[in-house]
Amino acid sequence: MIEARGLTKRYGDKIAVNDLSFTVRPGIVTGFLGPNGAGKSTTMRMLLGLDAPTAGTATIDGLSYVDIAAPLREVGAMLEARAIHTGRSARSHLLALAATTGIPTRRVEEVIDLVGLTDVARKRAGGFSLGMGQRLGIASALLGNPGTLILDEPVNGLDPEGILWIRNLLKSLAAEGRTIFVSSHLMSEMALTASHLIVIGRGRMIADVSVQELTAMSSRDQVRVRTPDSARLRELLARDGIVVTSHGDDVIEVSGSSSTDIGLIAARAGIPLIELTPQQASLEEAFMDITRDAVEFGTPQRPDAELATAGRSTT
Repeated sequence: MIEARGLTKRYGDKIAVNDLSFTVRPGIVTGFLGPNGAGKSTTMRMLLGLDAPTAGTATIDGLSYVDIAAPLREVGAMLEARAIHTGRSARSHLLALAATTGIPTRRVEEVIDLVGLTDVARKRAGGFSLGMGQRLGIASALLGNPGTLILDEPVNGLDPEGILWIRNLLKSLAAEGRTIFVSSHLMSEMALTASHLIVIGRGRMIADVSVQELTAMSSRDQVRVRTPDSARLRELLARDGIVVTSHGDDVIEVSGSSSTDIGLIAARAGIPLIELTPQQASLEEAFMDITRDAVEFGTPQRPDAELATAGRSTT
């Protein structure tokens, strides 16, 4: 289990992390989200003893990282996948890491196979693609078979097959009872991988909730209904003061009523329903909504006329 209590980091007059407190529990994948400059990397560095906090504490299974006797066996981490000696092969890099903690050679071969680097294990890491470098970084984190994993952007540079692989890997490791703490800018991937989310902005806590709770916070109280008898259904709903908006001949959007109530009204009137869908925000929409005031560098909105011509090429 990872615990942060009042974690704060100052660089001169700048506060990178401001009084953060959270718990990352074993058995689930916990996502760590925030806009650029939110303080995610600084927080992870403090968890791993790479930066000393100005105030507060960060512990892993009750110990500061620097007090863990055999950190590779307890905590696997990847903050910068390409932070390796470019002249070494993947196998040599892992063997060197293993030697520092007495990890057997057979474990090196196991993680090479696990991350799909068997065919290039003897090639110099300096010639690896971004995706191959990520796989080597993940192999390094897994080398000691640790109970805790801290990964910063693990899917960066991976192809769709690689993204699916890391998603399934993290879920399977969590199912074994390990503590998994992972940051990512890919909201769609976090929605499929994480069960719980910690969201920060400008160094402060914004949300510490489940994925479902976060999306529910931004979901619209509306239901999309598709029926060949939309006019009659609209009339019935309007009698009860329910707001209905048309979206074409057979689609309406209903506000102020649940999908269950709408379905019952339609059933009693003998109106067939082809679609009855509560409108729920995506994780990306929810993230953008709750972090809107915490974005350090916003993207200016262009006028409509400029947007209309932005994709045209010139000769």
